[in-house]
Amino acid sequence: MNPVTGLSIGRIAVGTAAFVNPELGARMFQLDPASNPQLPYVTRLFGSREIALGVVTLLARGRRAQRGLIGLGVLVDAGDAAAGYLALQDGSLTRKSAMAMIGPALGAVGSGIVGLVKS
Repeated sequence: MNPVTGLSIGRIAVGTAAFVNPELGARMFQLDPASNPQLPYVTRLFGSREIALGVVTLLARGRRAQRGLIGLGVLVDAGDAAAGYLALQDGSLTRKSAMAMIGPALGAVGSGIVGLVKS
C-alpha cells in the first residue's frame, strides 16, 4: 500500500475511534480519562484533526496539493512528538504514556517523509 494512503487511512481510523469513544482514545495513549474530566474533550479535538488531515490528504488532487498536505501532516506529527517529549520533561506524563504518544507520532513522521520522497 502507498505510504500516504496507509497513513491517511490510519489517521481516519484513529481519529474516528478517538472522536466516537474518547475514553478508548485516551487509553490508546496510556492516559487516564477518569482522573481528568476534560480529557474526552481534548481527545475529540485530536480525533477531529486526524480525520480532517486524513480525508483532505486522500482527496487532494495534483502532486503539489498532496505534497503540501503530506508536509503539513509531518509538521503536525512532529509537533505531537515534541508535545509528548515536553510532557515527559515537565512530569505531566509518565514515561509509558509519553512513549505511547511519541512513538506513533515519530512513526507517522517517518511515513510522511517516505510519502514525500515517493510522491
